[in-house]
Amino acid sequence: MRRRRRLVLWIMLVVIAALVAVAARPAVHLIKTAYRDRPTMVPPPAGTVDDASRLNQTDVAQIVTLADVAGDTFAAQRELAALIGKARREGLRISIAGARHTMGGHTIYPGGIALDMRGFNAMQLDDSGILRVGAGAMWSEVIEYLDPRGFSVAIMQSNNAFTVGGSVSANCHGWQHNRPPIASTVEAFLLLKADGTTVRCSREKNAELFSLALGGYGLFGVILEVELRVVPNERYRVDRHVMPADAFPAQFASIAVGAADAAMAFGRLSVAADAFLEHAITSVFVRDPAGDGALPPLHEPGLRSLTRTVFRGSVGSEYGKKLRWDLEKTFGQHLAGRHFSRNQLLNEPVDYLSRSDATTDIVHEYFVPPEQFTSFLEQLRRIIPEHGGDLLNATVRHVLADDDTFLRYADRELLAIVMLFSQERTPEGEAAMEAMTRDLIDASLACEGRYYLPYRLHAMPEQFHAAYPQARAFFELKRKHDPDEIFQNRFYTTYGR
Repeated sequence: MRRRRRLVLWIMLVVIAALVAVAARPAVHLIKTAYRDRPTMVPPPAGTVDDASRLNQTDVAQIVTLADVAGDTFAAQRELAALIGKARREGLRISIAGARHTMGGHTIYPGGIALDMRGFNAMQLDDSGILRVGAGAMWSEVIEYLDPRGFSVAIMQSNNAFTVGGSVSANCHGWQHNRPPIASTVEAFLLLKADGTTVRCSREKNAELFSLALGGYGLFGVILEVELRVVPNERYRVDRHVMPADAFPAQFASIAVGAADAAMAFGRLSVAADAFLEHAITSVFVRDPAGDGALPPLHEPGLRSLTRTVFRGSVGSEYGKKLRWDLEKTFGQHLAGRHFSRNQLLNEPVDYLSRSDATTDIVHEYFVPPEQFTSFLEQLRRIIPEHGGDLLNATVRHVLADDDTFLRYADRELLAIVMLFSQERTPEGEAAMEAMTRDLIDASLACEGRYYLPYRLHAMPEQFHAAYPQARAFFELKRKHDPDEIFQNRFYTTYGR
Protein backbone atom coordinates (compact mmCIF):
# COMPACT_ATOMS: atom_id res chain seq x y z
CA MET A 1 0.00 0.00 0.00
CA ARG A 2 2.82 2.40 0.89
CA ARG A 3 4.60 1.73 -2.37
CA ARG A 4 1.37 2.27 -4.27
CA ARG A 5 0.73 5.58 -2.49
CA ARG A 6 4.28 6.73 -3.16
CA LEU A 7 3.88 5.80 -6.82
CA VAL A 8 0.61 7.73 -7.07
CA LEU A 9 2.22 10.70 -5.31
CA TRP A 10 5.17 10.65 -7.69
CA ILE A 11 2.85 10.44 -10.69
CA MET A 12 0.88 13.43 -9.39
CA LEU A 13 4.06 15.42 -8.83
CA VAL A 14 5.28 14.61 -12.34
CA VAL A 15 1.92 15.64 -13.84
CA ILE A 16 1.89 18.89 -11.84
CA ALA A 17 5.48 19.62 -12.85
CA ALA A 18 4.62 18.95 -16.49
CA LEU A 19 1.60 21.25 -16.32
CA VAL A 20 3.66 23.99 -14.70
CA ALA A 21 6.36 23.57 -17.36
CA VAL A 22 3.79 23.73 -20.15
CA ALA A 23 2.22 26.87 -18.71
CA ALA A 24 5.53 28.48 -17.82
CA ARG A 25 6.85 28.90 -21.34
CA PRO A 26 3.91 30.90 -22.74
CA ALA A 27 3.72 32.91 -19.52
CA VAL A 28 7.42 33.79 -19.69
CA HIS A 29 7.13 34.58 -23.41
CA LEU A 30 4.18 36.95 -22.86
CA ILE A 31 5.78 38.63 -19.85
CA LYS A 32 8.94 39.31 -21.85
CA THR A 33 6.88 40.61 -24.75
CA ALA A 34 4.87 42.97 -22.54
CA TYR A 35 8.08 44.29 -20.95
CA ARG A 36 9.71 44.98 -24.32
CA ASP A 37 6.56 46.35 -25.97
CA ARG A 38 7.12 50.04 -25.35
CA PRO A 39 6.69 52.74 -28.02
CA THR A 40 9.97 54.42 -28.88
CA MET A 41 9.04 56.49 -31.94
CA VAL A 42 8.75 60.24 -31.44
CA PRO A 43 6.44 62.46 -33.54
CA PRO A 44 7.95 63.92 -36.72
CA PRO A 45 9.92 67.14 -36.12
CA ALA A 46 8.25 70.49 -36.72
CA GLY A 47 8.03 71.33 -40.41
CA THR A 48 7.90 67.68 -41.45
CA VAL A 49 5.17 65.09 -42.01
CA ASP A 50 5.16 61.29 -42.14
CA ASP A 51 2.62 58.53 -42.59
CA ALA A 52 1.78 55.27 -40.86
CA SER A 53 4.83 53.50 -42.24
CA ARG A 54 7.16 55.92 -40.39
CA LEU A 55 9.44 55.57 -43.42
CA ASN A 56 8.43 58.74 -45.29
CA GLN A 57 9.44 61.68 -43.10
CA THR A 58 9.43 64.70 -45.42
CA ASP A 59 10.06 68.43 -45.12
CA VAL A 60 7.07 70.56 -46.14
CA ALA A 61 6.59 74.27 -46.61
CA GLN A 62 3.43 74.52 -44.50
CA ILE A 63 0.97 72.38 -42.56
CA VAL A 64 -2.62 73.65 -42.70
CA THR A 65 -5.46 72.27 -40.58
CA LEU A 66 -9.18 72.95 -40.99
CA ALA A 67 -9.92 72.55 -37.29
CA ASP A 68 -10.95 76.19 -36.86
CA VAL A 69 -13.79 75.85 -39.39
CA ALA A 70 -15.09 72.43 -38.32
CA GLY A 71 -18.67 72.04 -39.51
CA ASP A 72 -18.66 75.32 -41.46
CA THR A 73 -18.47 74.19 -45.08
CA PHE A 74 -18.62 77.72 -46.50
CA ALA A 75 -15.75 78.91 -44.29
CA ALA A 76 -13.74 75.85 -45.33
CA GLN A 77 -14.40 76.62 -49.00
CA ARG A 78 -13.19 80.19 -48.58
CA GLU A 79 -10.07 79.14 -46.66
CA LEU A 80 -9.17 76.44 -49.16
CA ALA A 81 -9.82 78.65 -52.18
CA ALA A 82 -7.36 81.16 -50.69
CA LEU A 83 -4.89 78.32 -50.06
CA ILE A 84 -5.12 77.18 -53.68
CA GLY A 85 -4.52 80.75 -54.82
CA LYS A 86 -1.42 80.94 -52.64
CA ALA A 87 -0.13 77.62 -53.98
CA ARG A 88 -0.60 78.78 -57.56
CA ARG A 89 1.15 82.11 -56.96
CA GLU A 90 4.09 80.57 -55.13
CA GLY A 91 4.49 77.47 -57.28
CA LEU A 92 3.59 75.11 -54.41
CA ARG A 93 1.70 71.82 -54.46
CA ILE A 94 -0.98 70.63 -52.04
CA SER A 95 -1.23 67.15 -50.54
CA ILE A 96 -4.29 66.06 -48.53
CA ALA A 97 -4.20 63.93 -45.39
CA GLY A 98 -6.50 62.45 -42.79
CA ALA A 99 -5.19 59.83 -40.36
CA ARG A 100 -2.22 59.14 -42.70
CA HIS A 101 -2.67 55.37 -42.78
CA THR A 102 -1.51 55.11 -46.36
CA MET A 103 2.13 54.03 -46.45
CA GLY A 104 3.75 55.26 -49.65
CA GLY A 105 3.63 59.04 -49.41
CA HIS A 106 0.07 59.28 -50.78
CA THR A 107 -0.56 62.17 -48.36
CA ILE A 108 2.83 63.85 -48.82
CA TYR A 109 4.50 66.17 -51.32
CA PRO A 110 8.09 67.32 -50.60
CA GLY A 111 8.27 71.06 -50.00
CA GLY A 112 4.52 71.41 -50.49
CA ILE A 113 1.50 72.40 -48.42
CA ALA A 114 0.24 69.54 -46.23
CA LEU A 115 -3.51 69.90 -45.69
CA ASP A 116 -4.71 68.16 -42.51
CA MET A 117 -8.47 67.46 -42.70
CA ARG A 118 -8.94 65.77 -39.32
CA GLY A 119 -10.65 68.71 -37.63
CA PHE A 120 -13.37 68.92 -40.28
CA ASN A 121 -15.64 66.31 -38.73
CA ALA A 122 -19.23 67.56 -38.28
CA MET A 123 -22.06 65.01 -38.77
CA GLN A 124 -25.80 65.05 -39.43
CA LEU A 125 -28.11 62.06 -40.00
CA ASP A 126 -31.32 62.68 -41.97
CA ASP A 127 -34.58 60.74 -41.86
CA SER A 128 -33.78 58.77 -45.02
CA GLY A 129 -30.70 57.12 -43.50
CA ILE A 130 -28.11 59.35 -45.15
CA LEU A 131 -25.24 60.55 -42.98
CA ARG A 132 -23.69 63.85 -44.03
CA VAL A 133 -20.20 63.82 -42.54
CA GLY A 134 -17.07 65.94 -42.75
CA ALA A 135 -14.22 64.20 -44.55
CA GLY A 136 -11.93 64.58 -41.53
CA ALA A 137 -14.18 62.58 -39.19
CA MET A 138 -12.64 59.41 -37.77
CA TRP A 139 -14.72 56.26 -38.02
CA SER A 140 -14.54 56.00 -34.22
CA GLU A 141 -16.38 59.34 -34.09
CA VAL A 142 -18.90 58.22 -36.71
CA ILE A 143 -19.70 54.99 -34.83
CA GLU A 144 -20.09 56.87 -31.55
CA TYR A 145 -22.50 59.28 -33.29
CA LEU A 146 -24.56 56.57 -35.02
CA ASP A 147 -24.80 54.06 -32.16
CA PRO A 148 -27.35 55.85 -29.95
CA ARG A 149 -29.42 56.55 -33.07
CA GLY A 150 -29.66 52.85 -33.91
CA PHE A 151 -27.50 52.96 -37.05
CA SER A 152 -24.13 51.67 -38.18
CA VAL A 153 -21.64 52.04 -41.03
CA ALA A 154 -22.43 49.98 -44.12
CA ILE A 155 -18.86 49.45 -45.38
CA MET A 156 -15.55 50.42 -43.79
CA GLN A 157 -12.20 48.89 -42.89
CA SER A 158 -11.92 46.47 -40.00
CA ASN A 159 -10.62 49.25 -37.72
CA ASN A 160 -11.93 52.62 -36.58
CA ALA A 161 -8.73 54.70 -36.79
CA PHE A 162 -9.19 56.02 -40.34
CA THR A 163 -10.96 59.11 -41.63
CA VAL A 164 -14.00 59.11 -43.89
CA GLY A 165 -12.17 61.16 -46.51
CA GLY A 166 -9.16 58.86 -46.46
CA SER A 167 -11.35 55.77 -46.78
CA VAL A 168 -13.31 57.02 -49.78
CA SER A 169 -10.13 58.39 -51.39
CA ALA A 170 -8.65 54.88 -51.23
CA ASN A 171 -12.07 53.27 -51.94
CA CYS A 172 -11.58 50.86 -49.05
CA HIS A 173 -13.43 47.64 -48.41
CA GLY A 174 -13.85 45.68 -45.20
CA TRP A 175 -15.16 42.35 -44.01
CA GLN A 176 -18.69 43.23 -44.99
CA HIS A 177 -18.77 40.35 -47.47
CA ASN A 178 -21.09 40.23 -50.48
CA ARG A 179 -20.59 43.97 -50.90
CA PRO A 180 -18.56 46.15 -53.28
CA PRO A 181 -16.06 48.68 -51.85
CA ILE A 182 -17.14 51.76 -49.90
CA ALA A 183 -17.83 53.83 -53.04
CA SER A 184 -21.08 51.87 -53.44
CA THR A 185 -22.41 53.51 -50.24
CA VAL A 186 -21.54 57.09 -51.25
CA GLU A 187 -24.57 59.05 -52.47
CA ALA A 188 -22.65 62.25 -53.16
CA PHE A 189 -19.81 64.44 -51.91
CA LEU A 190 -18.69 68.06 -52.04
CA LEU A 191 -15.42 68.50 -53.93
CA LEU A 192 -13.33 71.66 -53.87
CA LYS A 193 -11.56 71.67 -57.24
CA ALA A 194 -8.21 73.04 -58.33
CA ASP A 195 -9.86 76.24 -59.65
CA GLY A 196 -11.15 77.04 -56.14
CA THR A 197 -14.80 76.27 -56.85
CA THR A 198 -16.88 73.64 -55.05
CA VAL A 199 -19.19 71.17 -56.80
CA ARG A 200 -21.50 68.41 -55.62
CA CYS A 201 -20.57 65.10 -57.25
CA SER A 202 -22.93 62.14 -57.58
CA ARG A 203 -23.76 59.41 -60.07
CA GLU A 204 -26.08 61.85 -61.83
CA LYS A 205 -24.26 65.17 -61.49
CA ASN A 206 -20.53 65.68 -62.17
CA ALA A 207 -20.44 61.92 -62.64
CA GLU A 208 -16.93 61.89 -64.11
CA LEU A 209 -15.46 63.59 -61.04
CA PHE A 210 -17.55 61.31 -58.82
CA SER A 211 -15.90 58.28 -60.37
CA LEU A 212 -12.41 59.80 -60.39
CA ALA A 213 -12.24 61.26 -56.87
CA LEU A 214 -13.55 58.07 -55.24
CA GLY A 215 -10.38 56.00 -55.14
CA GLY A 216 -8.51 59.02 -56.53
CA TYR A 217 -6.04 59.52 -53.65
CA GLY A 218 -6.65 63.27 -53.36
CA LEU A 219 -5.53 64.11 -56.89
CA PHE A 220 -8.76 65.75 -58.08
CA GLY A 221 -9.40 68.16 -55.21
CA VAL A 222 -10.44 68.28 -51.59
CA ILE A 223 -13.39 66.10 -50.59
CA LEU A 224 -15.07 68.25 -47.95
CA GLU A 225 -18.24 66.41 -47.03
CA VAL A 226 -19.56 62.95 -47.86
CA GLU A 227 -23.15 61.68 -47.96
CA LEU A 228 -23.09 58.03 -46.88
CA ARG A 229 -25.88 55.48 -46.80
CA VAL A 230 -25.88 53.86 -43.37
CA VAL A 231 -27.54 50.65 -42.14
CA PRO A 232 -29.29 49.58 -38.93
CA ASN A 233 -27.16 48.44 -36.03
CA GLU A 234 -27.78 44.74 -35.40
CA ARG A 235 -27.05 41.96 -32.96
CA TYR A 236 -24.80 39.17 -34.26
CA ARG A 237 -23.72 35.72 -33.16
CA VAL A 238 -20.27 34.54 -34.23
CA ASP A 239 -19.67 31.07 -35.64
CA ARG A 240 -16.07 29.99 -36.17
CA HIS A 241 -14.92 27.25 -38.51
CA VAL A 242 -11.43 25.69 -38.82
CA MET A 243 -10.54 24.39 -42.29
CA PRO A 244 -7.64 23.74 -44.65
CA ALA A 245 -6.65 27.04 -46.29
CA ASP A 246 -6.98 25.55 -49.78
CA ALA A 247 -10.62 24.74 -48.99
CA PHE A 248 -11.40 28.30 -47.97
CA PRO A 249 -13.08 29.57 -51.20
CA ALA A 250 -15.57 26.71 -51.40
CA GLN A 251 -16.38 26.64 -47.70
CA PHE A 252 -16.58 30.43 -47.44
CA ALA A 253 -19.03 30.45 -50.36
CA SER A 254 -21.19 27.97 -48.46
CA ILE A 255 -21.12 29.33 -44.91
CA ALA A 256 -20.94 33.06 -45.66
CA VAL A 257 -21.55 34.12 -49.27
CA GLY A 258 -24.52 31.81 -49.70
CA ALA A 259 -25.97 32.26 -46.20
CA ALA A 260 -28.81 34.77 -46.05
CA ASP A 261 -28.35 35.50 -42.33
CA ALA A 262 -24.56 36.05 -42.51
CA ALA A 263 -23.83 39.78 -42.22
CA MET A 264 -20.03 39.95 -41.90
CA ALA A 265 -17.29 37.37 -42.37
CA PHE A 266 -13.54 36.97 -42.75
CA GLY A 267 -10.87 34.30 -42.68
CA ARG A 268 -7.54 34.21 -40.88
CA LEU A 269 -4.62 32.12 -42.12
CA SER A 270 -1.97 30.41 -40.00
CA VAL A 271 1.44 32.10 -40.24
CA ALA A 272 3.51 29.70 -38.10
CA ALA A 273 6.32 28.00 -40.05
CA ASP A 274 5.17 24.44 -39.36
CA ALA A 275 1.87 25.06 -41.16
CA PHE A 276 2.58 28.25 -43.09
CA LEU A 277 -0.64 29.46 -44.75
CA GLU A 278 -1.97 25.89 -44.60
CA HIS A 279 -4.95 26.38 -42.27
CA ALA A 280 -7.73 28.93 -41.89
CA ILE A 281 -10.17 30.03 -39.23
CA THR A 282 -13.31 31.59 -40.68
CA SER A 283 -15.43 33.85 -38.48
CA VAL A 284 -18.99 34.38 -39.66
CA PHE A 285 -21.18 36.92 -37.88
CA VAL A 286 -24.79 35.82 -38.17
CA ARG A 287 -27.82 38.00 -37.46
CA ASP A 288 -29.23 36.90 -34.12
CA PRO A 289 -32.10 39.10 -32.87
CA ALA A 290 -33.07 36.55 -30.21
CA GLY A 291 -33.91 37.48 -26.63
CA ASP A 292 -35.23 40.90 -25.65
CA GLY A 293 -33.71 42.49 -28.77
CA ALA A 294 -31.40 44.73 -26.74
CA LEU A 295 -28.11 45.48 -28.44
CA PRO A 296 -24.87 45.12 -26.50
CA PRO A 297 -23.60 48.56 -25.42
CA LEU A 298 -20.88 50.14 -27.51
CA HIS A 299 -17.42 49.67 -26.10
CA GLU A 300 -14.03 48.62 -27.35
CA PRO A 301 -13.45 44.85 -27.36
CA GLY A 302 -12.18 43.48 -24.08
CA LEU A 303 -8.79 42.01 -23.18
CA ARG A 304 -7.02 44.60 -25.36
CA SER A 305 -3.73 44.44 -23.46
CA LEU A 306 -3.58 40.63 -23.56
CA THR A 307 -4.59 40.54 -27.24
CA ARG A 308 -1.88 43.04 -28.14
CA THR A 309 0.75 41.18 -26.13
CA VAL A 310 -0.09 37.88 -27.81
CA PHE A 311 0.04 39.58 -31.21
CA ARG A 312 3.30 41.47 -30.60
CA GLY A 313 4.83 38.29 -29.24
CA SER A 314 4.79 36.87 -32.77
CA VAL A 315 7.29 39.42 -34.10
CA GLY A 316 10.46 37.55 -35.03
CA SER A 317 9.31 34.50 -33.03
CA GLU A 318 8.11 31.23 -34.50
CA TYR A 319 7.07 30.16 -31.02
CA GLY A 320 5.02 33.36 -30.67
CA LYS A 321 3.33 32.81 -34.03
CA LYS A 322 2.36 29.25 -33.13
CA LEU A 323 1.18 30.29 -29.67
CA ARG A 324 -1.10 32.96 -31.13
CA TRP A 325 -2.58 30.53 -33.66
CA ASP A 326 -3.16 27.83 -31.04
CA LEU A 327 -4.79 30.30 -28.65
CA GLU A 328 -7.08 31.69 -31.32
CA LYS A 329 -8.01 28.26 -32.63
CA THR A 330 -8.68 26.82 -29.17
CA PHE A 331 -9.93 29.73 -27.09
CA GLY A 332 -10.76 32.55 -29.52
CA GLN A 333 -14.51 32.18 -29.37
CA HIS A 334 -14.54 31.86 -25.58
CA LEU A 335 -12.27 34.84 -24.92
CA ALA A 336 -13.84 37.24 -27.42
CA GLY A 337 -17.42 36.35 -26.58
CA ARG A 338 -20.22 35.07 -28.75
CA HIS A 339 -22.66 37.96 -29.24
CA PHE A 340 -21.85 41.42 -30.56
CA SER A 341 -23.50 44.47 -32.00
CA ARG A 342 -22.36 45.53 -35.46
CA ASN A 343 -20.97 48.74 -33.98
CA GLN A 344 -18.94 46.81 -31.42
CA LEU A 345 -17.26 44.87 -34.20
CA LEU A 346 -16.47 48.00 -36.20
CA ASN A 347 -15.24 49.95 -33.18
CA GLU A 348 -11.86 48.20 -33.20
CA PRO A 349 -8.77 50.38 -32.70
CA VAL A 350 -5.46 49.79 -34.50
CA ASP A 351 -3.55 49.27 -31.27
CA TYR A 352 -1.90 46.03 -32.39
CA LEU A 353 0.41 47.97 -34.73
CA SER A 354 3.88 49.00 -33.63
CA ARG A 355 6.34 51.61 -34.82
CA SER A 356 9.73 51.71 -33.14
CA ASP A 357 13.23 52.91 -33.86
CA ALA A 358 14.11 49.37 -34.95
CA THR A 359 11.03 48.06 -36.81
CA THR A 360 7.77 49.10 -38.39
CA ASP A 361 4.63 47.22 -39.43
CA ILE A 362 3.84 47.23 -43.16
CA VAL A 363 0.56 46.18 -44.78
CA HIS A 364 0.25 44.37 -48.12
CA GLU A 365 -3.01 43.54 -49.87
CA TYR A 366 -3.65 41.49 -52.98
CA PHE A 367 -6.86 40.61 -54.82
CA VAL A 368 -7.41 37.39 -56.76
CA PRO A 369 -10.51 35.66 -58.15
CA PRO A 370 -11.78 32.87 -55.87
CA GLU A 371 -10.77 30.19 -58.38
CA GLN A 372 -7.15 31.47 -58.27
CA PHE A 373 -6.92 31.62 -54.47
CA THR A 374 -5.18 28.27 -54.02
CA SER A 375 -2.66 29.03 -56.77
CA PHE A 376 -1.87 32.38 -55.17
CA LEU A 377 -1.39 30.76 -51.75
CA GLU A 378 1.12 28.36 -53.30
CA GLN A 379 3.10 31.36 -54.51
CA LEU A 380 2.91 33.05 -51.10
CA ARG A 381 4.23 29.93 -49.37
CA ARG A 382 7.29 30.06 -51.60
CA ILE A 383 7.96 33.81 -51.98
CA ILE A 384 7.63 35.01 -48.39
CA PRO A 385 10.11 32.51 -46.85
CA GLU A 386 12.53 33.05 -49.76
CA HIS A 387 12.76 36.74 -48.83
CA GLY A 388 12.74 36.16 -45.07
CA GLY A 389 9.47 38.05 -44.66
CA ASP A 390 8.29 38.26 -41.05
CA LEU A 391 4.57 37.73 -41.61
CA LEU A 392 2.53 38.55 -38.51
CA ASN A 393 -1.02 38.26 -39.79
CA ALA A 394 -2.95 37.20 -42.89
CA THR A 395 -6.69 37.65 -43.30
CA VAL A 396 -8.99 36.89 -46.21
CA ARG A 397 -11.96 39.05 -47.16
CA HIS A 398 -14.59 38.98 -49.89
CA VAL A 399 -15.44 41.88 -52.18
CA LEU A 400 -17.87 42.22 -55.09
CA ALA A 401 -17.36 44.14 -58.33
CA ASP A 402 -17.08 47.93 -58.16
CA ASP A 403 -19.20 49.79 -60.72
CA ASP A 404 -18.48 53.29 -59.40
CA THR A 405 -14.80 54.17 -59.44
CA PHE A 406 -12.48 54.80 -62.38
CA LEU A 407 -9.24 53.44 -60.89
CA ARG A 408 -10.99 50.32 -59.65
CA TYR A 409 -9.33 47.22 -58.25
CA ALA A 410 -12.50 45.14 -57.97
CA ASP A 411 -13.56 44.56 -61.56
CA ARG A 412 -15.22 41.27 -60.53
CA GLU A 413 -15.82 39.15 -57.43
CA LEU A 414 -12.50 38.84 -55.60
CA LEU A 415 -10.89 37.49 -52.46
CA ALA A 416 -8.58 39.96 -50.73
CA ILE A 417 -5.53 38.64 -48.91
CA VAL A 418 -4.41 41.26 -46.36
CA MET A 419 -1.00 40.68 -44.80
CA LEU A 420 0.92 42.50 -42.09
CA PHE A 421 4.71 42.25 -42.00
CA SER A 422 7.27 43.45 -39.50
CA GLN A 423 10.12 45.24 -41.29
CA GLU A 424 13.45 46.45 -39.99
CA ARG A 425 13.92 50.21 -40.40
CA THR A 426 17.26 49.84 -42.19
CA PRO A 427 18.34 50.12 -45.84
CA GLU A 428 18.69 46.33 -45.88
CA GLY A 429 15.19 45.89 -44.48
CA GLU A 430 13.77 48.26 -47.05
CA ALA A 431 15.57 46.53 -49.94
CA ALA A 432 14.32 43.11 -48.81
CA MET A 433 10.73 44.38 -48.54
CA GLU A 434 10.91 45.98 -52.00
CA ALA A 435 12.18 42.77 -53.62
CA MET A 436 9.53 40.64 -51.90
CA THR A 437 6.77 43.08 -52.83
CA ARG A 438 7.66 42.95 -56.51
CA ASP A 439 7.64 39.16 -56.50
CA LEU A 440 4.25 39.13 -54.72
CA ILE A 441 2.82 41.59 -57.26
CA ASP A 442 4.03 39.37 -60.11
CA ALA A 443 2.37 36.40 -58.42
CA SER A 444 -0.95 38.27 -58.10
CA LEU A 445 -0.81 39.32 -61.75
CA ALA A 446 -0.09 35.73 -62.80
CA CYS A 447 -3.24 34.72 -60.88
CA GLU A 448 -5.40 37.27 -62.76
CA GLY A 449 -5.37 39.60 -59.78
CA ARG A 450 -3.81 42.85 -58.68
CA TYR A 451 -2.38 44.62 -55.67
CA TYR A 452 -3.92 47.43 -53.58
CA LEU A 453 -2.51 50.91 -54.09
CA PRO A 454 -2.39 52.65 -50.65
CA TYR A 455 0.78 50.94 -49.51
CA ARG A 456 4.52 51.26 -50.20
CA LEU A 457 5.36 52.43 -53.72
CA HIS A 458 7.57 49.44 -54.50
CA ALA A 459 5.77 48.31 -57.66
CA MET A 460 7.67 48.86 -60.89
CA PRO A 461 5.83 51.18 -63.32
CA GLU A 462 5.18 48.25 -65.66
CA GLN A 463 3.66 46.27 -62.76
CA PHE A 464 1.46 49.21 -61.82
CA HIS A 465 0.14 49.60 -65.36
CA ALA A 466 -0.37 45.86 -65.75
CA ALA A 467 -2.49 45.84 -62.59
CA TYR A 468 -4.33 49.06 -63.49
CA PRO A 469 -4.52 49.35 -67.29
CA GLN A 470 -6.90 52.31 -66.93
CA ALA A 471 -4.24 54.33 -65.07
CA ARG A 472 -2.95 56.27 -68.08
CA ALA A 473 -6.43 57.57 -68.84
CA PHE A 474 -6.92 58.27 -65.12
CA PHE A 475 -3.83 60.50 -65.00
CA GLU A 476 -4.79 62.24 -68.26
CA LEU A 477 -8.15 63.11 -66.70
CA LYS A 478 -6.33 64.33 -63.59
CA ARG A 479 -4.48 66.86 -65.73
CA LYS A 480 -7.73 67.80 -67.48
CA HIS A 481 -9.37 68.69 -64.16
CA ASP A 482 -6.17 70.05 -62.56
CA PRO A 483 -4.07 71.43 -65.46
CA ASP A 484 -1.61 73.17 -63.12
CA GLU A 485 -1.19 69.96 -61.09
CA ILE A 486 -1.93 71.77 -57.83
CA PHE A 487 -2.85 68.53 -56.03
CA GLN A 488 0.06 66.12 -55.94
CA ASN A 489 1.62 63.42 -53.80
CA ARG A 490 4.30 60.77 -54.10
CA PHE A 491 1.88 58.29 -55.64
CA TYR A 492 1.38 60.76 -58.50
CA THR A 493 5.04 61.64 -58.92
CA THR A 494 5.96 57.94 -58.98
CA TYR A 495 3.37 56.70 -61.50
CA GLY A 496 1.42 59.64 -62.86
CA ARG A 497 3.89 61.72 -64.81
